[in-house]
This record gives sequence, structure tokens and C-alpha cells, in this order.
Amino acid sequence: MIFKQFYLGCLSHASYYIGSNGEAAIIDPQRDVQQYLDEAETHGQKIKYIIETHSHADFVSGHVELAAKTGAEIVYGQRANTKFVTHKVKDGDELFVGDVKLRFLETPGHTPEGITIIAEERGGDTLVPIGGSSVKSSFERRSDIREDKSVLAPKMFTGDTLFIGDVGRPDLIGSKGFTAQQMGEMLYDSLHDKILKMPDETEVYPAHGAGSLCGKSLSKETWSTLGEQRRFNYALQPMSKEEFVKIVAADQPEVPAYFPKSAAKNLEGSASLADLEKPKQLSTGEIDGFDGIVMDVRVSAEYGAGHVPNSINIGLGGQFASWAGTLVPIGTNIAVVAETEAQVDEAFTRLARVGHESVKGFILIGDCTAEKKRIEQVSVEEMSELTQSEKYLQFVDVRRPAEHAAGHAVRTLNIPLDKLPKEFGRLDPQVPTYVICQSGYRSSLGTSILENAGFKNVYNVTGGTAAWIEAGLGVESGGAAACVGNVGEVY
Repeated sequence: MIFKQFYLGCLSHASYYIGSNGEAAIIDPQRDVQQYLDEAETHGQKIKYIIETHSHADFVSGHVELAAKTGAEIVYGQRANTKFVTHKVKDGDELFVGDVKLRFLETPGHTPEGITIIAEERGGDTLVPIGGSSVKSSFERRSDIREDKSVLAPKMFTGDTLFIGDVGRPDLIGSKGFTAQQMGEMLYDSLHDKILKMPDETEVYPAHGAGSLCGKSLSKETWSTLGEQRRFNYALQPMSKEEFVKIVAADQPEVPAYFPKSAAKNLEGSASLADLEKPKQLSTGEIDGFDGIVMDVRVSAEYGAGHVPNSINIGLGGQFASWAGTLVPIGTNIAVVAETEAQVDEAFTRLARVGHESVKGFILIGDCTAEKKRIEQVSVEEMSELTQSEKYLQFVDVRRPAEHAAGHAVRTLNIPLDKLPKEFGRLDPQVPTYVICQSGYRSSLGTSILENAGFKNVYNVTGGTAAWIEAGLGVESGGAAACVGNVGEVY
């Protein structure tokens, strides 16, 4: 078996390549599919199946384009209402990729059509390591846990049903027609009646890791064993179905506005990236009069030092696509401000991954002759002094409520970034406003939103809460219910 995990950090998304004897299957592909074609060519294999564990809401999949380029069948659970030719599978169905058997379980809960795939290879062949994969144990025989040395530990691809450290949230638009309570009950049954019936040595490969909004407590780890999850995953501890539904539903982050559109697009099929209109280079005058959102993709320090008026700062260095989908309505015309054309190309691809297909133009900051605006950057030490000496200031923490509750700088008001445009009324635009997050990424975006809304004196606190705590400055906790388990990696 040839096996590789592709991990896309900016969307916290994992996809998978399984190959054997000239055939291959791709599980949960991202929108830009060339890497899967390259992998198949490297090993002389033909992609036979493209398997979607469910209709993803947080990104646009490349399944339709990949099928068009390879002739592979697209596989979904039988409850998926797809608008294209699909191989529908149900409980117990099996497909073969060379010597690898793929067995399917219907595991609704995160979505009604969700499936889990169990991959097993028998016959004593050695797993072939793939350079660059982060899944080390997948290339080793599990002789310590099996008496039969010719049998490898099964691999279980759980989609958004079971994560490492968490389970899929039951309240997304993919469950339309069902209540979160009903979906939570289905999720409990899927876990306890199906997934947890597998042996402890089963390797678990989910579709997402820390930072994804498809759960609330995802681990930074991108794979685990089922035995480890039985011991350490809060949602798999002994509890009644009623307790499970309550604890899983609590403290979930707000559903981003783009999720329903991505889920629908994945069932309808999306255009090839190559067919999307590419952005054209704009003049300073065209940027000044642009009808849409001007998006500066540079790092926060560069944005603060000088930026195009009325632009927002969503840097490529963080969860760029997720925030672009959350704060900019899908279908909005976008113009990109960047340092280089390579950054423009990267922004174009990453925006398409969440369904933004109207990137109309770009300008390089060095070519923009307009008078620039500035956002002053303030260190945590300077900010700490201000909280003690200045009575009239607003100190806004734009992290999620659970992050804020776990520990925050003194005098902060928590307004999560995704809610900031709706909650300007809680702030006075005439009072100096300082914005902090975890590292300085989200706060820079927050300052740009406030500046565009007419706030007069806006400042970005560099280094964020992480730097504040490291400097030993005053910290408070509480104020909101904390998530169970790890908050996850955020910026």
C-alpha cells in the first residue's frame, strides 16, 4: 500500500492518497487537485475513486474537477443529494483499490450523509513510505499489537465524525432538516455503535485538525489510534446520550456565513480552477474607485506601516481563507493588495478554496501612489502601562469566548472577530481603541475593520495575548464558558 496524508494548514484540512497495484483512491480532496495527479503519476497508478466523507462546509472540494481529469468515480454516502453522477455507498459496502479493501460505515451526526472508511491491506506486503508525509506510523508494521504479522493495523478515515481530541459539531447547515439535538443523538450512535466497535490499534485519520470550525477542541495532532482517543478524547468518555449531546453542543463557535454556500457547492459541483477568471492588474485610480472589498494580504506590520485606504488586512500567514470566507460574503468583488505577484497568485487559489471566485484585480503596494494610511503598533508592555495610566480607552480582545475565558489581559472587552462588524454599538468610535488577539493576526484584521467603520484612533497590540502572558503582565480569567479540552491552534 502507498499512503500519504496531505495537510493544508491554512484550512486545517487533511486529505488522503491510498494506492495499491496500479490503482489509487483520494479521500476528501482540496479544491486544487494537481498534487493528487502528481502523486498518481509518480507511482504509475490510476485514480479509481474520489471519496467524500460528507459534503464539506468549510471548503470547496476538487472532486468534480479531479473526476473530469481522471475518469474516477465520485463516492458519497447514500443520503447525499448530489447533482452529478455519484457512486452511493451504504453500511457494509466494499470497494477495492488494488489489494486494499475499503469498507464503508454510515456515520451520520455531523451531517446526515456522513460516512467512515476502513482501509485494510492483507497479504504481508510492506507499506511503501512516501517522502514528506507527516504520518510516520503508517509506514511501520504494527507487530507489537498483532500476533499475525502479515496483518497491518486498519486505517479509519472518519471525516468530520471523529476528530483527534474532539468530534464533529452537530449544528451545521449540512444537517438541514434536522435539529442539533437529533444530529447529536445520531452522532452518539455512530460513535458508539460503529466507530468504537473497532479495535484499539485502529489508526484514526480525520478530515481536520486544530483551528477548524467544524469542532471546538481539535488537537494539533493529525492522526491517532482509536485506543488513544478512547482514553483522552473528552467526547468518548463514559456518559449517557443526553449528557453527550449537551456537552458536544455547548460552546461551539459561531457558524461562518460561507459554510452553507460551500456545502451546497460541493453537492452541485464547482468549476475547474483553470476556468476561473484571473485578476487583472489595477491602477491606483482603479483601486481607489473599486466596487467591492480591497483585501491587503500582507503581514500586519507591513499593513500597519502603510496601507491603501478602506482596505482590510487578512494576511496570508494565518487562516486567510477561513477569515475571508467568514467576513467577506461569497460573491463579493475582491481586489488584492500584495507585495508580489506570487502573493496575488496564492491569494487567488486560497480564496477559491472557500468559494470566492470574484477576485477581479490586484495592485502591488509598491505601485500604489495613493496616500497611505497607518495603524500604529503597540507593544504589550506599552499597552500594560496604558491600562494603568489612561482612564478613557477601549481595549478589545477579538478572540473566541473560550480563549478569552481561559486567560486575558486586564481591562479587555471580548468581542469575537466574526461578531465585530455587528457589534460596533458596544464601542465609542471617538475613544482610542486598542485591539488584541492571540498573536497579532486577528487583531490587525480587527483594526482594519474598525478603521473602515470610522473609528478615529485604532491601535494593534503586537504579539497578542501570548506575548502579554510571556511578559508576566496582568491576566484575568473567566467571563465566558471555556471549551472542554484544548482550544486549538489559533492566530
